[in-house]
Amino acid sequence: MRKLILTADDFGAAVEVNEAVERAHRQGVLTAASLMVSGVAVRDAVARARAMPSLRVGLHLVLVDGKPILPASAVPDLVDRQGNFRTDMARAGAAMFFLPRVRAQLAAEIEAQFEAFAATGLKLDHVNAHKHFHLHPTIAALMVKTGRAHRVRGARVPLEPQAILQRIERHRAPAVVGLTTPFARALRARFRRAGIAAPDQVFGLAWSGAMTPPRLKGLIEHLPEGLSEIYLHPATGAYPGAAPGYAYAEELKALTDPAMPALIAAGDIRLGGFCDFPVQ
Repeated sequence: MRKLILTADDFGAAVEVNEAVERAHRQGVLTAASLMVSGVAVRDAVARARAMPSLRVGLHLVLVDGKPILPASAVPDLVDRQGNFRTDMARAGAAMFFLPRVRAQLAAEIEAQFEAFAATGLKLDHVNAHKHFHLHPTIAALMVKTGRAHRVRGARVPLEPQAILQRIERHRAPAVVGLTTPFARALRARFRRAGIAAPDQVFGLAWSGAMTPPRLKGLIEHLPEGLSEIYLHPATGAYPGAAPGYAYAEELKALTDPAMPALIAAGDIRLGGFCDFPVQ
């Protein structure tokens, strides 16, 4: 059976993102969204989500390129002088792994973000991390521990089948794929041992910010058996903090393409969120 979760990331980052999520769910094929609980437009996102009970909402943990939920004074080793999360992921990751005081700050911030999500009253469908920082073993372990306490149902694992992409258009896998694949497989095994649903495959890494209508169409036409997640970054336009070069409007266009529902039906693909596809 082919099962598919279509997720929008960065829900709450800006009103432009929230507008696109609502449009893509009400008028398109979007089934899920990942909420940034420290995003500047989080209240607007939560209000929209409450009005769309069929939208599955999860937590988009932000530990880089954003602000913490806790005061900067409570997580001094995780932030810069402006109180933003550090952007040097390699050095920050090393500190998280080797230094107990940094691990304690990290655990507190992750717990705070889960608690902030719980305070919205929304049902927690899944968890993932901005820029896939949960590939870091320390973050992954804390995500599992805290996620289980909050009854998280599913989690993203960045494992993208390169052969599928090659069938859609000429594609050469970047070197980072080979480096991250062992960590991603270990992460999927960790999630599944904890009873947290993890997709068999995820799409959106190679075409991050460039999931055009032809690419989404190609993925649906070549969707493998099992549980797949396709994640996108739709927005109605540019916004403060937007990623340079991202085709936000094109990704919204892909999700609202009127041909997509018929294509999904023709492939006998079942849509939903993680809570709709529990661990067997």
